[in-house]
Amino acid sequence: MTHSDLASLRGEPSYVWRAGQERRLAMMARRAPLAGARVLVAGCGVGMYASKIRERFTKRVEGFDIEIDRARVARRGLPGALVSAAEDIPFADSTFDVVLSHEVIEHVRDDRRCVSEMLRVTRTGGRVLLFCPNRWYPFETHGHYWKGEYRFGNTPLINYLPKRWRDKLAPHARAYTAAELKRLLDFDGATIAHHSRIYGGYDNIIARLGAPAVFLRDALHRLEGTPLDTWALSHFVVIQKR
Repeated sequence: MTHSDLASLRGEPSYVWRAGQERRLAMMARRAPLAGARVLVAGCGVGMYASKIRERFTKRVEGFDIEIDRARVARRGLPGALVSAAEDIPFADSTFDVVLSHEVIEHVRDDRRCVSEMLRVTRTGGRVLLFCPNRWYPFETHGHYWKGEYRFGNTPLINYLPKRWRDKLAPHARAYTAAELKRLLDFDGATIAHHSRIYGGYDNIIARLGAPAVFLRDALHRLEGTPLDTWALSHFVVIQKR
């Protein structure tokens, strides 16, 4: 399988730690008690978030990824990272205090079952931290297919098309409206404790353009929590298991 094939199926995990990842980790720490907690990273990629949580908050971190090569890399900072699908998490019921799913459910075969599994392995009172793409972000960040050929990169306005057309161009990754996400996360015994839409870190653009891009990023971050976050990059949802 080529790099592009894998990107189309699974997306690209975080390979380096920069300001955007640092900001998201801070959001997680504000919404869930990570210190000393038992944490599962569901779809850990190469282990960037798992290793940082392990360094800063708790050694009791587990993780898995469906791709064996990525799990092998993750083991450098997360010993024991497993290979598994998110629809069949290989842990017992009520094992974890916190489960993190960072930009994963858009790629899984069955997103509803994936969320159900994360709730299953979360203890009563524990929390699932979920990041996933916002349908109204102006770009589809997972690339698109055209005439049978996958084209990696950011594609403008695909997500604004009617769903049947959008899914022909980007059948490999979902994007969610707030209403769709609310329906997806409607489970007995679970409550949405927090839902916000967040803009990106734009670290690649900042590396190229410098101060003007920093100004733009900071301006977008100030829009979070206002109606203008409708066009933000991602949803951030905290689900509490009752």
